[in-house]
Amino acid sequence: MLKIMVAGANGQLGSELQRQLGQGKCALGNLPKSIANAQIVCFDIDTLSITDKEALEKFIDEHKPDVVINCSAYTNVDACEENMQTAFEVNAIGARNLAIACEKIGAKLIHISTDYVFKGENTAVPYSEYDPTAPASVYGKTKWAGEEYIKTFCKKHFIVRTAWLYGFAGNNFVKTILRIAAERDEIKVVDDQIGNPTNAEDLAYHLLLLADTEEYGTYHCTGEGICSWYDFAKEIVRLGKLNTKVIPCTTEEFPRPAKRPAFSALENRMLTYTIGNHMRPWQEAIVEFFKEYK
Repeated sequence: MLKIMVAGANGQLGSELQRQLGQGKCALGNLPKSIANAQIVCFDIDTLSITDKEALEKFIDEHKPDVVINCSAYTNVDACEENMQTAFEVNAIGARNLAIACEKIGAKLIHISTDYVFKGENTAVPYSEYDPTAPASVYGKTKWAGEEYIKTFCKKHFIVRTAWLYGFAGNNFVKTILRIAAERDEIKVVDDQIGNPTNAEDLAYHLLLLADTEEYGTYHCTGEGICSWYDFAKEIVRLGKLNTKVIPCTTEEFPRPAKRPAFSALENRMLTYTIGNHMRPWQEAIVEFFKEYK
């Protein structure tokens, strides 16, 4: 029986992976039989940190998973600017530790990365997997370093970049907008940052499809279509049936410690050439999310 290990299992993506593995399917379709019947081993920071190389190697060697999916990351973009050491330890060294441990037992490693590895200065054309990276923030730089370590230390790797992720578990933009909109008559949201909203259900499904293959390499996996945070917020407020007015503003009006990419939309090119691109248009995916979200 196939054994799948999920690191960072308590977050929004880790929780969604567990849900789909438990059900053997999701809204996009059934999982491959070998994946649907897999044994699941999960851990998170409360029981084991990926920064603890010795403990991590021991844990992975004891369980000997066939596939490890790394959802662990230090994702607080602004906090990364102030805590560079911690960000590097989790996003780069933690990824390196996993890669080394997986290589020792011949396991596949699926690592989640981000649109922040790009500078974000494209104006119209989404980034493909082969475009050169040039991260502008500490978060982006440490995630890029993690990618490089995985390429170096683990042959059977999948690096999957995603963006603007939301799901049922954890904190995300959708929940933040709903909470703030319920408290105010109007909210301001930036309209000069462009990207791809991504439903965790869609991302998890594609990760599990990849796990059933040997199509190793770098992938982009985001919702189809692009929009601004303002566009996304307007749709969230509409679907949440709130009367709050959403007002567009510029990034300059809300300065933050970390530089945000102005245009970091991704193209799911490699999915098309391998397992197929089944990612839903972002407008459709958020509608379906609201049908289940309580």
